[in-house]
Amino acid sequence: MYYWFFKFALFVPVLRSVCRPWIENPENIPSSGGAILASNHLAYVDTIVLPLMSRRRVTFPAKAELFHQKSFLGRVVGWFLRAIGQVPMDRTGGRASEESLNETAQVLRDGHLLGIYPEGTRSPDGRLYKGRTGAARLALHHGVPVIPVGTVGTTRVKKLFGVIPYLDRPGVRIGRPLDFSAYADQVEDRQVLRWVTDEIMAAIQDLTGQEYVDAYSSSVKAGNFTPEQLRARVQDRPGNAGRPPAITTAEP
Repeated sequence: MYYWFFKFALFVPVLRSVCRPWIENPENIPSSGGAILASNHLAYVDTIVLPLMSRRRVTFPAKAELFHQKSFLGRVVGWFLRAIGQVPMDRTGGRASEESLNETAQVLRDGHLLGIYPEGTRSPDGRLYKGRTGAARLALHHGVPVIPVGTVGTTRVKKLFGVIPYLDRPGVRIGRPLDFSAYADQVEDRQVLRWVTDEIMAAIQDLTGQEYVDAYSSSVKAGNFTPEQLRARVQDRPGNAGRPPAITTAEP
């Protein structure tokens, strides 16, 4: 209930009138059934812009720490995330992480839309970085399509009346659904997961036109690469258009 209240009572009228967001090819989002919306990640507001422009409800996993902050503002944020139905993602490992993954997967089992950023974190410089295989694993395990999403303009901030910051024409481009069901029996095959992930990232790149760097953005943020090393990892396309892995079938 809170999700739709906040969307149509607050975000839709305010953001649409001030920021004028736009969407291309919304018909590529299926009208029903579970699916993964896999998007690039430029700014915090990406998680607001995509659900705002989607006719269907979109659930994003959010860092578990955001649900358990002790400050007043932190408690407000935690309450808001719970109220709109976002799910906590524990990244510490062990049983807590496994339980949070199960909660995330339940969104797909219930036939809803799950939003995922395959890069795992925001891009440090606006480029597209190597995708992690979690979205691929979920898609193969639950037999759902992956909808590539290209978010643009969410870092283009201007000042209203010269004082109040606001976004200027952010938008989302929705790509055609990607069907990887032929590899459903190979969900534990690392080669398959990497190929599927690279295909997802390539579809996102087609929508955004971002330069692709074959490195994890979290490693870049940690300072593990020099600028020269990153330039050497720039590729025309994720996976270099590698051939798809062979399809195997389970023995009867």
